[in-house]
This record gives sequence, structure tokens and C-alpha cells, in this order.
Amino acid sequence: MNGHNEKRFKLTTALLYGLKGAVFWGEKQINNKFKQSLLDKNTFSVTWELVPGRGAHEKLQEDAIISAKEAAKDGRIHAVTITDNPGGKPALSAACFGVEILKLGMEPLVHFTCKDKNRNQIESELYAMERAGIRNLLVMTGDYPNSGFKGRPKPVFDLDSVHVLELIANMNKGLEIKEPKGTAYHQTSNFFAGAVGSPFKATEAELMVQYYKLKKKMAHEAGFIVTQLGFDVRKFHEVLQMIKNYNVNIAVIGNVYILPFGAGKIMNSNQLPGCVVSDKLLAELDQERTAQDKGVSARLLRAAKMYAIMKGMGFDGVHLGGHNIKYEQIKYIMDKGEELSADWMNLISEFDYPQPDGFYYFEKDANTGLNTNMPVNRASLPADFPVGINYRLMRSIHDIFFTPDKNLFPLMSRIYHADKNPKKYTFEHILKIIGNGCRDCGDCALLDIAYLCPMAQCPKNQRNGACGGSYNGWCEVFPNEKKCIWVKAYSMLKAYNEEEKLDTLYVPPVNWDLYQTSAWYNYYTGRDHSAAGKTKK
Repeated sequence: MNGHNEKRFKLTTALLYGLKGAVFWGEKQINNKFKQSLLDKNTFSVTWELVPGRGAHEKLQEDAIISAKEAAKDGRIHAVTITDNPGGKPALSAACFGVEILKLGMEPLVHFTCKDKNRNQIESELYAMERAGIRNLLVMTGDYPNSGFKGRPKPVFDLDSVHVLELIANMNKGLEIKEPKGTAYHQTSNFFAGAVGSPFKATEAELMVQYYKLKKKMAHEAGFIVTQLGFDVRKFHEVLQMIKNYNVNIAVIGNVYILPFGAGKIMNSNQLPGCVVSDKLLAELDQERTAQDKGVSARLLRAAKMYAIMKGMGFDGVHLGGHNIKYEQIKYIMDKGEELSADWMNLISEFDYPQPDGFYYFEKDANTGLNTNMPVNRASLPADFPVGINYRLMRSIHDIFFTPDKNLFPLMSRIYHADKNPKKYTFEHILKIIGNGCRDCGDCALLDIAYLCPMAQCPKNQRNGACGGSYNGWCEVFPNEKKCIWVKAYSMLKAYNEEEKLDTLYVPPVNWDLYQTSAWYNYYTGRDHSAAGKTKK
């Protein structure tokens, strides 16, 4: 057995036998307190979110370091999570701050987003973190860039979260590199990467595309799932049931946010994409802030009750977050949460915060206030978005010209194979600009996403499912102006009983070698990502 295969064998053996966070790299055994806490079913994992903020030597960073030191000394926090340019605004590098946290003897869990880096920079930063000993990553799309030096920065979104998880999984196995003299393999990395699941969506289409994408994240070797921020207990229960239905053995962490009125008001008005605070909860927060302590004790107790519910419900841990939170407050939440956890069922009624006419995947259990195991009959529900003439026309055109080995496909394939000029595409360009707003990427995903272009019609260029920022079906970047293209795709496919296609769909990242070439040429000659284009000539 050569050295590379031996390392891969040892890694696979470690995973198969569940060695409680121990992963082998050569002969060295590396322990990971956070990973071990999730693999050990007798441990309830706790992570605490710190926001380093903008600047290099600001008070906020010094306060965060002090907090991390206290957490490390106490020993009950299994990882400190570090945000990556939250809100789409620049901040101290999460990876850099993670190195400082690591030096304190605390395991960092670095948020790793796709919004600001192309694929080469993503890979480069992963190498840097591997070399520095940072192993835990929470991979996510990231908030759309909001502001920066002299204006809004250019969004990148070269890879989506599924692509990044795939890259990390390959690095953990020894990344295969094509070189002029043949194939080379890097030494195996030691990342423990997780992803975010967002059950707090109001409409059927919006929720289903989240669960479809969650399934893809797990299929691409996410090691754990952290829920998005919300307060509806049925939704927390729902995401656990969905993962159980997928028959995937993966750790799930519940998001517990210590919520003041100010932050609640921002979330309630959808100014923090993906985070949901209902009108009912906001009214309670408004009342609580009239207390002498301005609602501090009430929101800490709420967080402790959520901790108790998460533990009782079967989550593997909690992710604690909040602005300007002191470690003594975190200790209170853990202590009180443990105390209340034995009686968690009696707390469920306090977290009844549904969205107006909100969709749930499962029928409600009238006895517990949670969910039954019976899915809602989705077939009888109206579509979130109407099916227009453009979609019906595109289906007909696809059947005639682009269905492999049928109708005119063989003829078109022969024509394009004979042409040898991928840049001759004026007619195609004009047609697709008018119908789809084409951006000439040359690696077209129209056939994959109900003839909707993720490069032109999704500000985040999401090729494998919706980001977590939509609200009531509206795009995060264009609220009340443009529907999320994945909501539209689900609705259109559902009209033909084909929505499940989005469940198994995987679209690779764009190959920019094909930029400003004919997507039709690339499809028929097999140059693009589509396997259909690689059939008979």
C-alpha cells in the first residue's frame, strides 16, 4: 500500500469506527474537543458565538479574547464560533481570530462563507487554516455584501456551500491535483466541516428547497448541522424529523440567541436575512424591556428554556449567540437550562411563534404542540408562483432540441460537432438574453433549474439550492421585488409533479474556461457540466 492510500485507509477506518474525534494523520493522533463532544452521545455540546467586528485592535476584539479566556478556563464550552463578515460588512478575519482563540487552549469553530472569495482564495485559506491547526468550519453561503471601502463591494459567490463542502471532503481524503506530469495528491487535511439548515420559512416552496439543499450538504459530507436563528419550537422539531427521515446519522445543533428588543425589531423587519422573529415575540420583547433591568433577566431565562428544550428534544448541542454577552450570562443559561431540561415538555407552549399562514412539513400534534410523523398533503396546496407561458415554451423547446437521443438532438449534435467554433453563437446569445437574461457563462444550468438562470437571476449565483436569506419567498437582495428563483423553480416543477428533481440535483461550479462561448455548442459536444451533452454524436 503506498503512502497516500495508507493515509486514506486510516482516515476511513477512524470514521467507520467512530473514534470520538480522533483522526489519524500519518502516525499522529489529533484530538478535537468540539468534534468529540458531538460524537459522544453522553455529552451535550455547547458552542458560543463571538463577533470580532471591524478593525484590528478594537475594544470589541479585546473583549472577545477575554470572553474566550473565561470560557477556556471554565471548560464547559466545547468551541467558540467566530463570524465571517456578518451582515455583509467587513470585519476582522475569522481565520486570523481563530488562531488567537486556538492559542488560548479553546477550540475555534470558524464561520466560512462563499460571498467574498473565489475558489482559489477559498482553497488557499483552507490551506492556511489547516497549517495553523484550525479544524472546525461552519460552511455557509453568507450574507450579500452590504458595504465597504468607498461603497458596496463586488459579490463573488464563485462556489456555493455545497461546492465548498465537496472541496473540503476531497482535501480530507487527499486532494487530487492534475499536473503536467500526471496526478498528484496533497497530504490529507483534518477538517471537521458543518453546514446550516434553515427550517424557518413561511411558504411550501421556500421551505422545501431548503430541505433539498440540506440533503445535498449532508451528501457532500457535512459533519454536523447548525439550525438558522428562530424561535418556533415546531420548526426546531421539524428539522430533527427531516434529518431522521433522510436516514442520516449526523449531529444537529440548535441555535439559541439571547434576544433583546432592538435585535428582535431588526429581525422582525427582515433586516437580518434568514433570522425570524414573529410579531407575537416582538410584542413580548417590547413589554419585557420596560422592566427595571430592561429585559435582561427575561431574555436570559428564554435562552435557558430553549437550551432545555433542545436538550430534551434530542439535539446534540446548542449554539449560543447574542450581542455583548458576558460569560457569567452564558454560565447562567447552561446551569438553568440543565435544571429545566427534565421538564422540557412543559416549556413547549411558551415557544409557539408561527409565521402567519406558515407552512409546516408535518401535521401538528395537538397533544404535544410539536409535530406528528404525518407529512402534510402538499399535492393539494396551491403553487407559490404561477407557471407562465415562458416555462411551458421552454419545456417544449427542450423536448425537441435538447432531450438526448430524441427528436432533433442527434441532428443538432452532429451539426455542433462539425462546427468546431464555440464562439459563433449570435442567435443563441440574442435568444437567451431576451428569454433568460443570459450572462454568457457558457456552462449553462437552465436545463437543471426549471429554465431559470442562477447566474443572471440569482444575486448569489446559487446553483444547488436557495441560500438561507429569502423571506416569504422573496429574494434576500430584492425583497418584495423579485421572487427567489428556487421558489419559482419548485412551483413550476410541482405543476408537472416533478419538484423532487430538485432533491437529487447537483450542479458543479461554473467552468470559466467556457465564458463567452456557446452554451449550446458546449452542451452538444460535452464540454459543459451536463452529462446529457456527452451522449451520442
